[in-house]
Amino acid sequence: MTQREKQILEILENDSRTGAEQIAIMLGMDVAEVRAKIAEWEAQKIIIKYNTIVNWEKLGDDTVTAMIEVKIAPQRDAGYDSLAERIYRYPEVKSVLLMSGGYDLAVLIEGQSLKEVAMFVSEKLATIDGVQSTGTHFVLKKYKMGGVILNGKHEDDKRLVITP
Repeated sequence: MTQREKQILEILENDSRTGAEQIAIMLGMDVAEVRAKIAEWEAQKIIIKYNTIVNWEKLGDDTVTAMIEVKIAPQRDAGYDSLAERIYRYPEVKSVLLMSGGYDLAVLIEGQSLKEVAMFVSEKLATIDGVQSTGTHFVLKKYKMGGVILNGKHEDDKRLVITP
């Protein structure tokens, strides 16, 4: 991958609304070349989806988010993959990550209430053959998502200046 190709992806990752024309201007490239690369990456599933980050809390949405630690027994000839697939197929599940350390999978889910999340864990997740244990952590407040600061105070950089 060339440096320019990487820059195209970084621009889109930062703001997926950036058009091919604007990217071409930013990088000094031909618009047709940028469009072709984006189309190629979409076909190859390198670009999987374009996302919008919404601060639902500002709209009064009381969705509950939880991160669940899951210990599993890997299955013969499938390892962790088949259990991870069973878990990520539930619509409540937003992310599933294979982890190193004290647990095997980190599962991020959303529900309308604490009870709904608890029922998902006890009735769906914990009952899957191969799941040995779970630990649920509820998100109390979101400060930053997808690289974006949510509290609106990002305009002023309040980091301390470091001098030698």
